[in-house]
Amino acid sequence: MGDRVIRFALAAAVSIGLGATLLPTASSAQSLSDRFKNLFGGGSSDSKPAAQQPLSDADAGLTCPPVQIRSGASTYSVAVDGKEAVGNDVKFLASITRTARECNLNSGQITAKIGIQGRIIVGPQGAPPTIQVPLRVAVVKGGVGEKTIATKAYTTTVQMDDSGSVPFSLVAEDVVYPAPSAAENDDYIFYIGFDPQALKPEPKVRAQKKKH
Repeated sequence: MGDRVIRFALAAAVSIGLGATLLPTASSAQSLSDRFKNLFGGGSSDSKPAAQQPLSDADAGLTCPPVQIRSGASTYSVAVDGKEAVGNDVKFLASITRTARECNLNSGQITAKIGIQGRIIVGPQGAPPTIQVPLRVAVVKGGVGEKTIATKAYTTTVQMDDSGSVPFSLVAEDVVYPAPSAAENDDYIFYIGFDPQALKPEPKVRAQKKKH
């Protein structure tokens, strides 16, 4: 059989309990929802997972891994210099409100698209006009002795406005990893979360001097 392609529908919405202020307005919610539908081929935007497309018997053991927010990485807050990001010292707070994923299987490799939506709330100290949001996506094999299969950092730039609450979205389209066996398939998870390390420049590699 030639190359096989497995496509999966939009994943469940993921919400965290940060209050009604995180919910987008009707207009912004519609535009973000449309963007996700265009990228992931439609699907439900409610709180229930969209049904996966039926697979052939040969592929019955393979599914697109679920998306989970890594513990401790569901929010990202920044304070004034020298202060902790709590109370009146906070400049802004970012949170993840929704996720989606799509997987393609081709020649033993899975290429996944991971969609992340969130919202930035301006804090008492006031946010800068432009914010770099740092995120990380990881493919992890869970179970005993958790193993990271692939991981990559991303940033997305958000232009703030006077509303004090601005949505953001990111689609990681280059998450690639070897297809697992059917027996290991259910152990795979897409972990996402904020990662401030993504804002730091990559360390420079020193060139080795040639010996004469």
